[in-house]
Amino acid sequence: MEIRKLEVFCKLVELKSFTRTAEAVFLSQPTVSEHIRNLEEELGQKLVDRLGRVVEPTPVGRLLYTYARKMLRLQHDALQAVEQYSGNLIGRIMIGCGTIPGTFILPYIIGNFRKKHPPIKATLRIASSRRIAKEVLKGELEIGVVGARWNENSLDWQEVFSDQLTLIVHPDHAFAKKKSISKEELLKEPFILREMDSGTRKATDQILSENGIKPAELQEVAEIGSTAAVIESVKAGLGVNIVSKKAITDHLANGSLVSVDIKGVTMERPFFLVKRKNRELSPVASVFLDYFLREAKKIEKTK
Repeated sequence: MEIRKLEVFCKLVELKSFTRTAEAVFLSQPTVSEHIRNLEEELGQKLVDRLGRVVEPTPVGRLLYTYARKMLRLQHDALQAVEQYSGNLIGRIMIGCGTIPGTFILPYIIGNFRKKHPPIKATLRIASSRRIAKEVLKGELEIGVVGARWNENSLDWQEVFSDQLTLIVHPDHAFAKKKSISKEELLKEPFILREMDSGTRKATDQILSENGIKPAELQEVAEIGSTAAVIESVKAGLGVNIVSKKAITDHLANGSLVSVDIKGVTMERPFFLVKRKNRELSPVASVFLDYFLREAKKIEKTK
């Protein structure tokens, strides 16, 4: 099997469209169709089903996709290793992050890293902590930085830095005039939740539970899938929420939001570097990881 044909096949499985695949791999649509047909003839198996305009892999197609991804990764790592042996460091790092590290921390670190290594490119995927961990586990991402951890024996979790959370309210809210509120007062307020897979949601639930506040007793008014949307909802007066202080610096400065303490509750959560156990990183990812860990220590020292 030719690597190029496997690359086209994987892209077709991911994009589910011959037209979009042709655009992505810079080939004509008939050439893409020919590559898939050649693979099917070589293997003696049907690899994809055409369901109208949507393309779906067959069961054997899904099986081939799993192995083809590994082969493409191995080719990528081999080329990087050869370049590194020649004294060059080129390639692409595949990094995944939760919303807060992906928005407020990693872009800065990646930018400074590329100043030292301009030929290196980075793909930064921002999604829920659980989604990022799953993609690291599947090999779609090499490393992730997430705001929560759970029992997953195939992943290695390393705490790298911490984050301060805070309760936020509209400036006209009654809480805005107080320095702190009681746990009982919090339970009476309309509360906006993040989605279940969110690292902030998981960390908030854990902190509240450890301080005698049952998350199930919060007066939920909405469940929203992004930090930005939660902030806008609080500004609109929909309810209150607990978010990272990193996400609201400008809002606090211009007075569009107010931060309020909860008496007796310290809201600090760790961020974790996550990678798959027993899997060697690509040369580029290894160099970036060393740089990232040094920068993470600096972040903690400046807190």
